[in-house]
Amino acid sequence: MAQPDSKKIFFENLSGAGKAIAVLTSGGDAQGMNAAVRAVVRMGLYVGAKVYFIHEGYQGMVDGGDNIKEASWESVSSMLQVGGTVIGSARCKEFRTHEGRLKAAHNLVQRGITNLCVIGGDGSLTGANLFREEWSELLGELVKKDLIASDAVQKYSALHIVGMVGSIDNDFCGTDMTIGTDSALHRIIEVVDAIMTTAQSHQRTFVLEVMGRHCGYLALVSALACGADWVLIPEMPPEDGWEDKMCQKLSANRAGMKRLNIIIVAEGAIDRNNKVITTEYIKNLVVKCLGFDTRVTILGHVQRGGTPSAFDRILASRMGVEAVLALLETTANTPACVVSLYGNQSVRLPLMECVQMTQEVQKAMDEKRFEEAVKLRGRSFENNLKTYKLLAHRKPESELPSSNFNVAVLNVGAPAAGMNAAVRSAVRVGISEGHKMFAVSDGFEGFYKGQIKEIKWADVGGWTGQGGSLLGTKRTLPAKHLEKIAEQMRKHNINALLVIGGFEAFESLLQLYEARGTYEELCIPMCMLPATISNNVPGTDLSIGADTALNAIVETCDRIKQSASGTKRRVFIIETMGGYCGYLASVGGLAAGADAVYIYEEPFDIKDLQANVEHLTEKMKTTIQRGLVLSRLYSKQHSTVPLSAYPLHICRNENSNDNYTTDFIYQLYSEEGRGVFDCRKNVLGHMQQGGAPSPFDRNFGTKISAKAMQWISKKLVETFRNGRVFANTEDSCCLLGMRRRALVFQPVVQLKDETDFVHRIPKEQWWLKLRPLMKILAKYKTSYDVSDSGQLEHVVRLRPTELEASVAM
Repeated sequence: MAQPDSKKIFFENLSGAGKAIAVLTSGGDAQGMNAAVRAVVRMGLYVGAKVYFIHEGYQGMVDGGDNIKEASWESVSSMLQVGGTVIGSARCKEFRTHEGRLKAAHNLVQRGITNLCVIGGDGSLTGANLFREEWSELLGELVKKDLIASDAVQKYSALHIVGMVGSIDNDFCGTDMTIGTDSALHRIIEVVDAIMTTAQSHQRTFVLEVMGRHCGYLALVSALACGADWVLIPEMPPEDGWEDKMCQKLSANRAGMKRLNIIIVAEGAIDRNNKVITTEYIKNLVVKCLGFDTRVTILGHVQRGGTPSAFDRILASRMGVEAVLALLETTANTPACVVSLYGNQSVRLPLMECVQMTQEVQKAMDEKRFEEAVKLRGRSFENNLKTYKLLAHRKPESELPSSNFNVAVLNVGAPAAGMNAAVRSAVRVGISEGHKMFAVSDGFEGFYKGQIKEIKWADVGGWTGQGGSLLGTKRTLPAKHLEKIAEQMRKHNINALLVIGGFEAFESLLQLYEARGTYEELCIPMCMLPATISNNVPGTDLSIGADTALNAIVETCDRIKQSASGTKRRVFIIETMGGYCGYLASVGGLAAGADAVYIYEEPFDIKDLQANVEHLTEKMKTTIQRGLVLSRLYSKQHSTVPLSAYPLHICRNENSNDNYTTDFIYQLYSEEGRGVFDCRKNVLGHMQQGGAPSPFDRNFGTKISAKAMQWISKKLVETFRNGRVFANTEDSCCLLGMRRRALVFQPVVQLKDETDFVHRIPKEQWWLKLRPLMKILAKYKTSYDVSDSGQLEHVVRLRPTELEASVAM
């Protein structure tokens, strides 16, 4: 990888002047494609390149004419929150022929386009690579037919291709998440949550079919996120005789007082003999064998619909910017690449390596090498499957190991969506490991008061979809109550502790670690899982609950902009939570298309505020022209311009500045914008903490909690000596966090130096690198750190070790 300082300032030394970039969306549509198109257009224009839309995918490239139009900054306004693809997508048989590609080459050369950004699935990207390989030959034919000048062959000698994968199925190898997958999971989980309420009322069994003809990702993750009783996917068909096992499982759950059963089926689900398993077959089976009232729901194309989630907007924006960087840096010898997500980092991979591995998965499935197919899908898919099996299928008591260890779990700090999913996972994995699990109510306040009781497998059923903290949580730190806490540990013989929470949880573990010399009861394995909407815990890039809060912010911003669509010339000042941490404001602002974001980590003064007002004033003056451009852009696919085309908004983190408050900024903007725009303000408040957890938070909480419990089990065995557990080393008191590409256990005492305890934030925060990206997309001149970009990697090198399990959903 390039050294951090070698590419620090990018605008001055990485110019796109004289280059022409075209962007198209091909194949099926996916939520987030528009965010990617917007990022490509604005980043391309930012570096001085000409940027073109190609409408209707490859069909538009073959047909040419008005299908290939130059893009302007304003022509991608208000794309961010629109689902589907506003530049259109179409299947194109003609492009599969040599003659069709010849027409496409002619249309591109006429406009000087030699850089293509293709957003689509593996078929679309494979077609783009073939087009690139044939490019010189195609130009030669065009010269022979006198369709282009002979010097054009030299001038446009190479076609450069960069791909982004847009597919709700997440069926492309080489990336943890494809654009649209998270939004599709949102649609699925919304339906499942709604169905579960009616199913509980009538004691029904529901069979849900989700998309995934060749890939079971959506089915698997949605089953994990809602705690489904059974899931059927094409990569891992059930063993022969699965029908009896499934019915036994459903019957046992119903006998255990569970009022509903959920079975999730991928549309491509098969048995070991490659026979299709249909929802109707499953329904008839359940009715015949169990007599349960059973209904079928086929979600269909609703999964492709709706607005993109915050995750997809951020992912697509990051990928779009990275795609432009890749096109600017490519040479004639650079292979076509695809921009991918690995952990929390964007990487570039050779396109055909990814395509070939994707094809290998299907080949393995066709040849009934199902274990290999699962491994080829990647570590994320494999971990999801292992975790689901671990949590959904309880072993008989006789088959469980007997560890004789007692493990306590508690929530500390403010509630965060996903905490309950983490508790459920911890309880069930702990029981599977043979431990006796204890739940502590109301954090350390409940701990020292003795609010501790054993919690069983069935007690946590249905917890994944519940918001807040069902255990109860308090901000109380343990330091003042250590003697009583130690007494409760002795009383209940607690051998290990799992703490789920935010900055208070981190401080709590430090206090417990430092008190080990006084209280031997604290010499036990202790692990913390970061769970806070503020995402301000050191040692991790992401925290449980932050994704749900981001979605709440984005949904509110969308509604606010829509409510102001009639007035057009309006600016909203929106205040987010986060304490001194600007994560929610910055990343939420990026996802919602904010024009400026004020945070504590990036000091600002009155000059900055004045410059922002002038910037917005200039934008507002182009309102009428922008409306005309948008009308032309949308005329083919939409009867009206999107209602949210004109309002702008500013995000401010609640503690960004003591003097430049939300009220001050509102009054300043109102006065300085008088006659050009009017101003409104909105404090989002605790709505950011509420609601059902997002699919990401359910999945993230479930997987890292399972990993933490396995670590605790290992530490318990390692530290058990002479009939007791004794752990007093640094590595027995850890925080489990996501660092770039891996989940890492880090001793909390080693994270002290990385922490600003006064402001309760890490001293270094990865998301600050996204700040310039947000400014660029809002038309500000700034520098952009591209130290993480550049060198092409290979798919095989991306396969992580056991210690580097990817945590992207």
